[in-house]
Amino acid sequence: MAEPVALVALALDAAIGWPTGLYRRIGHPVGLFARIIDHCEARWNRPESPERRRLLTGIATVLVLLLVAGLGGWLVQSLLLALLGPFGWIGLALAAFPALAQRSLFDHVRPVARALEAGDLPAARQAVGMIVGRDTAQLGEAGVARAAIESLAESFCDGVAAPLLWLLVGGLPGVWIYKAINTADSLIGHKEPRWRAFGWCAARTDDVLNLVPARIGGVMICLAGMDGWRTMWRDARLHASPNAGWTEAAMAGVLGLRLAGPIAYDGVMHDKPWIGDGSPQAGAHDICRALAVYVRACLLLWMTAGGVAWVL
Repeated sequence: MAEPVALVALALDAAIGWPTGLYRRIGHPVGLFARIIDHCEARWNRPESPERRRLLTGIATVLVLLLVAGLGGWLVQSLLLALLGPFGWIGLALAAFPALAQRSLFDHVRPVARALEAGDLPAARQAVGMIVGRDTAQLGEAGVARAAIESLAESFCDGVAAPLLWLLVGGLPGVWIYKAINTADSLIGHKEPRWRAFGWCAARTDDVLNLVPARIGGVMICLAGMDGWRTMWRDARLHASPNAGWTEAAMAGVLGLRLAGPIAYDGVMHDKPWIGDGSPQAGAHDICRALAVYVRACLLLWMTAGGVAWVL
């Protein structure tokens, strides 16, 4: 049952994404998770609280998210199947596709390439600043292009491969549990003193949920680019994340670029290692190449989901 749901959800996401007009009117489903996280943090993550207490309340926050997303997904799934009978899988696909981000990711990265192609570096900085957390005001063309490519590669896992896998494995409860935890990791799963204890559980849970999808995503990028295997196996561990390095190193190998390296956050330079052994001088053309690899990797995920549906 989950396999046709996944295929239709992928098709819906690729065709329409989450329309801007709909977002303006009702927001996005992950907004509910963000509000829960913000509420829990405001009540429980107080600076004067002992670190152990903040650690425990962070665990409680994750449990609340698991309950809301898991129970909510199960209730919606059960209701749709009961009401729609043999056509219930169509309803499930409609309820699942907002958890995917194929179209959104493409639509956010492509403007960076267009701005660079037009020679408008300030516009390119502004566009890439919408999808990365690093400082972008001083980035040159190569830095902007690398940032866009790195974001595309990393987000292929948590925006496409991971939600698809958890949809196949766990239906609506599975995919929305993943999105809830991934949202928590992006909001509170940081190492800064404010979040280190409170966000620990969210960050570690997200690591576990991305463990398999990240490696699948890296393989898909290598297959789509017909290269990158050596770089992926060698350099994936150089990333600070146990998962993000797989897709980023795969993309670096496919494109023949060096990605990552020293990056500034909030005015502080972080001396991160380079990933890949090509040139760091990326440009608009390289972003377009990365987008082409990304599209092919998404299509490979479609074929994989279709193959599972056919076998089962």
